[in-house]
Amino acid sequence: MADRRADEPRTGSPDGESRVSEDKRTLHQRLAVRELIHSEVSYVNTLQLCALAIRSRLQQLPQGDLDVLFSNIDDIIKVNSKLLQDLQQTDSKEEEQVQLIGNLFLESQEELERVYKVYCVNYDQALQLVESYRKDPALQREIQDIIMAVVPQAGPSGLSFLLVIPIQRITRYPLLLQKILENTLPDASAYPVLQRATSALQDVNNNINEYKRRKEVASKYSKVEQLTLRERLARINTHTLSKKTTRLGQLLRQEAGLVPRTEDKEFDDLEERFQWVLLCVSELKNNVAAYLDNLEAFFRFQPQEWDLDIPGGSVVQYRNLARDLQLHAFPAFQRLEGLVWQPLCSLAKALAGPQNLIKKRLDKLLDFERLEEKLLEVGSVTCEENEARHTYQALNSLLVAELPQFNQLAMQWLGQILRTFMALQRDLAEQVLQKAEGSLAQLPHCQLSEPAFRKLLEDALGQAGHQLRSFQENFEKVLPPPTIQPLLPGAERQVQALLSKYGPGKLYQVTSNLSGAGTLDLTLLRGQIVALLQNKDTKGNSTRWLVDTGGHRGYVPAGKLELYHVVPGEEKLRGQAGPPEDARHLTPEPTPAPFPTVSTGTQVVAVYPFVARSSHEVSLQAGQPVTVLEAQDKKGNPEWSLVEVNGQRGYVPSGFLARALSPAPWGWSLPS
Repeated sequence: MADRRADEPRTGSPDGESRVSEDKRTLHQRLAVRELIHSEVSYVNTLQLCALAIRSRLQQLPQGDLDVLFSNIDDIIKVNSKLLQDLQQTDSKEEEQVQLIGNLFLESQEELERVYKVYCVNYDQALQLVESYRKDPALQREIQDIIMAVVPQAGPSGLSFLLVIPIQRITRYPLLLQKILENTLPDASAYPVLQRATSALQDVNNNINEYKRRKEVASKYSKVEQLTLRERLARINTHTLSKKTTRLGQLLRQEAGLVPRTEDKEFDDLEERFQWVLLCVSELKNNVAAYLDNLEAFFRFQPQEWDLDIPGGSVVQYRNLARDLQLHAFPAFQRLEGLVWQPLCSLAKALAGPQNLIKKRLDKLLDFERLEEKLLEVGSVTCEENEARHTYQALNSLLVAELPQFNQLAMQWLGQILRTFMALQRDLAEQVLQKAEGSLAQLPHCQLSEPAFRKLLEDALGQAGHQLRSFQENFEKVLPPPTIQPLLPGAERQVQALLSKYGPGKLYQVTSNLSGAGTLDLTLLRGQIVALLQNKDTKGNSTRWLVDTGGHRGYVPAGKLELYHVVPGEEKLRGQAGPPEDARHLTPEPTPAPFPTVSTGTQVVAVYPFVARSSHEVSLQAGQPVTVLEAQDKKGNPEWSLVEVNGQRGYVPSGFLARALSPAPWGWSLPS
């Protein structure tokens, strides 16, 4: 007995105290492991109650509210159920249990971060919904009764108690692992694994907090507000003016090369791709809008509703075909608006937020670059300036992380819209061909092969094109369009004076109305004739010419003048019909061939377009029918005729009128 007592370690000896301390640490380690597993069991059960029992009973709430309240709780249940199952399996391996637990959390690190950061970002929005329910006492009481029946321990907090549970759980994991680590011997093989696991879960929480902060920044700057000019002006104050002035100064210094510009190749590539997607969506939206407008106009045309008074034959067959298409084929194609247009508008709306974020990033980048310069020079920045630096970093990190996925999803969305559009077009073509199959058999050339019919069609189109070109050439020969307006009535005497003083090579005509801005600038009317004195001003500027109007001298823009020519044949013709002082008449070049005198009451056509310059004149369009009331003005001048156009009366140049020609009939048709 004495020997046995001698072999047993005494509590007062060093070895005995070490043994007791080790046993105590092992006991605390097992208690910490048990706390981890048991709390995980309780946590998963509570989540399942929320997802199944409570959510299914809150059917009086809109589905959108339920999606916000419970967020991605199904994903969290899936990840934590797998984690719980693996934790429970470690009970059978007591010696390796602590190390296995550390490895489990290291393996689950990415999954835990992925699901919990989504839930944490939506948590504030869920709390806002809970607050809104409290304004309705009856609804609040109903929700509280449901929660108390399923989870009595929720107490008066109700929904708030349940919603905060996942956030509390993810923040508790590092504490539970730290407790196990503190009761593990440093020289144990599980110690470094537990260290890494504890650090990994702390990183998960830090990453979630950073992601939440980035999302808050993005939410702040991605809002697209439709503000009026007055509302925008109301937001301007000294602070905003100071910020915008500072950013503009920073941008100008970069453009001048005084300070370096921050280069971010990764972001630049992502932004370029986003802008390309944005351009594609914008162009497609414009094209589809025009397509829908044309489609609506096409559907309004219903030939089957008109009685053509042509009995039997192909007309009746065509009306029947048009009626079948209107009743069966076209209504199905009208789904285009719901299947293509509305998704396209939704995609364009989804692009507005990232587009606004990219614009805000440029502003924040200018602030960041300026503060970095200050930090290098002074060595410190204020708290507000440091917050501005962090805002840019958060915004840039969020865009770099999420723009690739967003661009990919937008391209998939756009591709699906295009595929839907093509499918609708293909279905419409198949239905039209099916309905028209009987009618097509009765068309001429239906027995021809496709290459032969294509050759026939090309020949017919080529013949029609040749006829169009011939008609165009003949039309241009007969009716050459003038490039400038005729002279105003009474201006011939002034032109004759300029011609005799300066010669024909110096005369120019004003091509548009001019309003002199300077003291030496002239105010002239379109069509007025001037004489060139010098093709530059006193400073050598060749874009301002010195001219003489016959009464005043001054400068006019050189681009508003066109050389004016004298046509001898026209002078001779005018001299026979007019008074002696008008023996020499000046007209712009090119000029039409002389037409026979138009008699009063004759129906003629306008050869050239004419723009009325006073209430006594009337505007014309080329080819417009005109009725001549008087072949001269009130002074007997045949240069101007009183006409009636579309119920309006006024004077027009007589040279702009001609009797209607009757060209030979022309056209084309497919040979039989």
